[in-house]
Amino acid sequence: MRNGTAITEFILLGFPGVQGLQIPIFTVVFFIYILTLAGNGLIIVIVWAEPKLQIPMYFFLCNLSFLEIWYTTTVIPKLLETFVVARTAICTRCCLLQSFFHFFLGTTEFFILTVMSFDRYLAICKPLRYPTIMTSNLCLQLALSSWVVGFTIVFCQMMLLIQLPFCGNNVINHFYCDVGPILKAACGDTSILELLGLLATLLVIPGSLLFTMISYASILSTILQIPSAPGRQKAFSTCASHLTVVSLFYGAVLFMYLRPTAHSSFKINKVVSVLNTILTPLLNPFIYTIRNKEVKEALRKAMALAKTRHAELNMQHTKIKLMQIQN
Repeated sequence: MRNGTAITEFILLGFPGVQGLQIPIFTVVFFIYILTLAGNGLIIVIVWAEPKLQIPMYFFLCNLSFLEIWYTTTVIPKLLETFVVARTAICTRCCLLQSFFHFFLGTTEFFILTVMSFDRYLAICKPLRYPTIMTSNLCLQLALSSWVVGFTIVFCQMMLLIQLPFCGNNVINHFYCDVGPILKAACGDTSILELLGLLATLLVIPGSLLFTMISYASILSTILQIPSAPGRQKAFSTCASHLTVVSLFYGAVLFMYLRPTAHSSFKINKVVSVLNTILTPLLNPFIYTIRNKEVKEALRKAMALAKTRHAELNMQHTKIKLMQIQN
């Protein structure tokens, strides 16, 4: 065990190289956060309000949107604080809690995206059997399993982590409580935790990526066998949005984990982390709505209904005023 004073808080450095630009960056990040909440929240509302969208693909999309709302919420508020406070401190327990939710939700996202690729595989490669296979019960089981497995993987490691004393360097060169610097600050033996973390990483990232690649290889093979060009285009359009999101998400993760350590820069890793924690959750609602006619139609329908109700309320308000004047 290393000698030192017990740590009661960690210091988040954020992006110290942006001196003089804190307020503009704060404004941009805050605006992105609001758009992320609004965009993902709107998808959930539209899907649950429109009966035509209450099918497996949009059920999983709602799970992804719900996850993205909380994934960004675990990180962005503290990131915003680093831009306006000279010394961004976070208590040890709070830091561990943020780390837990960040990695729990991040791990669950791998499984949700994998389940979504499996859904697209069944819909395109097994269209006749799809309604009987992808029942509402299976949808619920797949979604629930993604959340439970993601929670269990991270919870087991976190239970070991919170038992360790901390007395090392309490400065975290990141905008959230990354597990690497936390382990370096631990006074006890972290070899078991590091091994579990490595095993979990190897299980989750390559495993889910392999399953997704197999699903899309089968999808591509099936699409190429469709004789008509409009048929191929229609089939591909049903999975193009998900494929775009998967490419962004896995691309950023693989960039961080597969680069040679000797040439890696932690500053670059922080920038890439911004892609997964801030930009991807923002882009998801736009990616899924821009290329999706059903969602756009439901959105237009909802907007038209809102305008109609607003007009009705205005008419009622006008009638009440006229009655008051007459009386």
